[in-house]
Amino acid sequence: MVFSSTRGIIFDKDGTLFDFEESWNNWTAEFLVRFCGSDRGRATHVGARIGFDFVERSFHRQSKVIAGTPEELVSVLAEEFPEIGEEGILQELVDFSCSATQVEAVALEPLLLHLRSCGYVLGVATNDAVQIASEQLRLASVLSYFDFVVGYDSGYEPKPDPSMLLAFCRACGVAHDNTIMVGDSLFDLVAGRRAGMPTVGVLTGMATAEELAPYSDAVIADIGELPALLASD
Repeated sequence: MVFSSTRGIIFDKDGTLFDFEESWNNWTAEFLVRFCGSDRGRATHVGARIGFDFVERSFHRQSKVIAGTPEELVSVLAEEFPEIGEEGILQELVDFSCSATQVEAVALEPLLLHLRSCGYVLGVATNDAVQIASEQLRLASVLSYFDFVVGYDSGYEPKPDPSMLLAFCRACGVAHDNTIMVGDSLFDLVAGRRAGMPTVGVLTGMATAEELAPYSDAVIADIGELPALLASD
């Protein structure tokens, strides 16, 4: 009965609302080509520094980019491009990310409409920049379904710290134990555990069910299974 009192649902963004590999693998390769002046050898080297195989267009499963913040990526890129500087790199990253084509893990609008019609309060807590998150949700025509959208740069510590999740509860007037955290990474689920929330792992990121299970009250294929999970409890 862990989900029976649910009133609020917090979603991670990348790997949860949007399929991680489908959304970011090609984008990362294009970003590296652009940033490296079309020098593919340089792009391969820089990609390896951030845990990305440029030739295969795929992330290594342990890459910090998967669940980390843009600042973590910037700090590595700044070592490779000191002439641009961290501020310039971050701005390039934000500008290029805002227009990135996101592949929905499932059809988002009907799912979110259904959850809202059931009375759930919805939020997004991402380790991405809030500007990027808001723009990508807007482009997907689903920003209006969320009562609260927060990123690593919104004045809270990034996940696995629970502060973004607890800020959602305060802002939306829901108790932490009546709120579930839904995410694809251990950062998401550990944050949920630390916030005292039930957690749901999804398999549209890079982590396996076996990795997520110890930190999840349930593991589902994707967020499309969430209504049935909530209804069955």
